[in-house]
Amino acid sequence: MSDPLRPRASLRTAVVWEVLKDALERQAKASGVEVLDVLDTGGGTGNFAVPVARLGHRVTVVDPSPDALFGLERRAAESGVTERIRGVQGDAHGLLDVVSPSSYDVVLCHGVLEYLDDPAEGVRNAVRALRSCGTLSLLAASRNGAVLARAIAGHFAEARQGLTDPDGRWGEGDPLPRRFTTDDLTALVAEAGLAVAAVHGVRVFADLVPGVLVDTEPGALDALLKLELAAAELPAFHSIATQLHVLAHRG
Repeated sequence: MSDPLRPRASLRTAVVWEVLKDALERQAKASGVEVLDVLDTGGGTGNFAVPVARLGHRVTVVDPSPDALFGLERRAAESGVTERIRGVQGDAHGLLDVVSPSSYDVVLCHGVLEYLDDPAEGVRNAVRALRSCGTLSLLAASRNGAVLARAIAGHFAEARQGLTDPDGRWGEGDPLPRRFTTDDLTALVAEAGLAVAAVHGVRVFADLVPGVLVDTEPGALDALLKLELAAAELPAFHSIATQLHVLAHRG
């Protein structure tokens, strides 16, 4: 995933970024501070962490890959936010071994649950890192969106398997260990003790529209971005989104 502030990349990240910016502003007001402590678990090279730091917040990125953390350090330096970003090697299962509990105003858990043996534990750890009045931003791959994509590509047997597989996988060649439905994610969040504030469909149309159309038609990119944002909160479109975003609050 590229920097969400770059126009072409924002086709994939616009919805989450817009929701996240608003959530950070609301959290700052609720906490009575200008600078928030933000934890980005599985944050890699800082695709969201660096833009969040540009807003003036302190960000801790936890990731198991030393190479990703090196990329984070380089990107932070290029963006002039080195003093506001800290990289820590670790993972979601051992999150509280590398960060202190109840220390963050906002926790990002984007593209992490798909790879965990125990997604519920991953969510619980993320919640434990939150302060008594905090916000969780959770992003994960959608089962139904993958089924639709396989069907549109003409892989009908794989689409059917994705419908019935317990983890939402469409076959041996599937690169993701698991996918989720809206009910799956909201249940994980509720079981961890948070109140769900909003659910958004991410990449509802972006992965279905031919790239050549977006690149060659004047104004197509901007129009598609506006369409994505307009459809994101409509439950009818959640079932065809490539990803699902859940925003939840504690306290």
